[in-house]
Amino acid sequence: MSTVGIVMMVHTALWRAAQVARHWAKAGCPVVIHVDSKVAKSEYHEFSESLKSYPLISFSKRHRCEWGTWGIVAGSQAAASQMLQSHPGVEHVYLTSGSCLPLRPVSELVGYLSDRSDTDFIESATTADVPWIVGGLSFERFTLRFPFSWKKHRGLFDGYVALQRKLRLKRKVPDGLVPHMGSQWWCLTRKTLAAILDDPDRPTYDQYFKRVWIPDESYYQTLVRLHSAKIESRSLTLSKFDYQGKPHIFYDDHLHLLRRSDCFVARKIWLHAHRLYHSFLTPPDGASSRTEPNPRKIDRIFSKAVERRMRGRPGLYMQSRLPWHGRENGITSGEYSVLQGFSELFVDFEDWLAKTTQTRVHGHLFSPDRVEFVDSQTSYNGALCDSAAQRDYDPERFLTNLLWNTRGERQCFQFGPNDTQDAVELMARDTHAQISVISGAWAVDLFKSGKGFDELRREAARLQQIEAEQLKILRDQWLKARVRIWTMAEFIETPMEHLQTIVDEITKGNHRHLADTPQMVDLTGFGQFLQSLKNQGMHPYLMGDFPLEPIQRTAPSLPRKPYLVR
Repeated sequence: MSTVGIVMMVHTALWRAAQVARHWAKAGCPVVIHVDSKVAKSEYHEFSESLKSYPLISFSKRHRCEWGTWGIVAGSQAAASQMLQSHPGVEHVYLTSGSCLPLRPVSELVGYLSDRSDTDFIESATTADVPWIVGGLSFERFTLRFPFSWKKHRGLFDGYVALQRKLRLKRKVPDGLVPHMGSQWWCLTRKTLAAILDDPDRPTYDQYFKRVWIPDESYYQTLVRLHSAKIESRSLTLSKFDYQGKPHIFYDDHLHLLRRSDCFVARKIWLHAHRLYHSFLTPPDGASSRTEPNPRKIDRIFSKAVERRMRGRPGLYMQSRLPWHGRENGITSGEYSVLQGFSELFVDFEDWLAKTTQTRVHGHLFSPDRVEFVDSQTSYNGALCDSAAQRDYDPERFLTNLLWNTRGERQCFQFGPNDTQDAVELMARDTHAQISVISGAWAVDLFKSGKGFDELRREAARLQQIEAEQLKILRDQWLKARVRIWTMAEFIETPMEHLQTIVDEITKGNHRHLADTPQMVDLTGFGQFLQSLKNQGMHPYLMGDFPLEPIQRTAPSLPRKPYLVR
């Protein structure tokens, strides 16, 4: 008979637990099973009958097991006591659950523990050293009382905790105990386990831990420090938890990951993971391995999974993950350029910029009439259509969707005060956004429209108010986008210099100095137009100090060839 005894805590998927119990018994390990008393008698009877032909398998007294309460410890005590009494040859007792699965041949576990006959394997650390506590209760779980189930009576649980804190009620930890915590899945020597179960002060300890929160993670972990001669503070069972403290469930596609861990047992296995159960419960061929269990091999993968679950991928939004405002892991998936006032000031600006920078240059993506995709396309990557109504259902997600579906290709688009403004704030706090604004350039289209002056004045006042609010956002202290703002008067003084700056930003400085610039629209009479708006009582201040007469610009002269004076 094996020197290792298996205690199984079972409450569901009894047919899977029976399959694993047979595996242990066939390898010569005695198995004592504790079945939660909440399991119906008929199910329990069927379960026990299916295993009665195995003399090494027995059942212990049943207790009601509620998560976070004493029943789980009481059940393990009953099963462990029965193991020690019924199987005197057992030197190590290994606590498992019905959803645990042995990953290596049982003979390897027996050999491993035989070489360490005096070693207790149990995760045991003080509350100050435990990084995995989730829920806000660390040392308080040992000084307050917890008579109510956290899962079934959340209101009573929280209310009683708040009352004890308010009244400053505290329990005294029994003398000689230093509370420790750790994984509930341990493997203890007969000597240590017997000392815990036969301790003359056990009634005092049991009474104390009955009102500790989640005692199965602290009872043995604390008492082992009183009786063990040699502790390795680690569990031989591979168990991983997410950021909420819930155990990861292993599925069939985790087969190779579990093999890499070299652990003896893993939990929690999905009951329908047929491939896992078949692979690990089938006796292997070849010599046994003496490899040390090393769950750290897969820690990096789980850490990445937790981070991905909590933070997601930059710029990706979906039904299963829509983060709170300000909690995004990067608002968008890539860099993009927003250009305001350029298509109004220059002829065929989009074509010129696309040719110069070799990027996708759209028109006004947020135009009130339609989405102006590049080349007047009616649909774009990711099945985005040019419908303004669909875009305006959620303009922010439209933008992030567009950028996600065009990853690896920089997008540039026009913007203006006449466009839908709902995405301005998002762009302003986006580190991927590069926003260039020529303030007041929207007046050029009004100047060229030929509409009646009363209508122009009202429209100019409306657009100026919108752009003023927009610029206020783009100058806010929490701004994260890279923003450049010129008044129209400032920009047209040295347009080539400013265009060079924008092109360098888009091409990351990989473009040579501009050889040509786009043709600027004819601004003859524009200064007088602005003056007429002033005369009518509307003050167009966003254009800057624009002159009444057009600015005469001469082409830059070629630099003179230097010569040496002797």
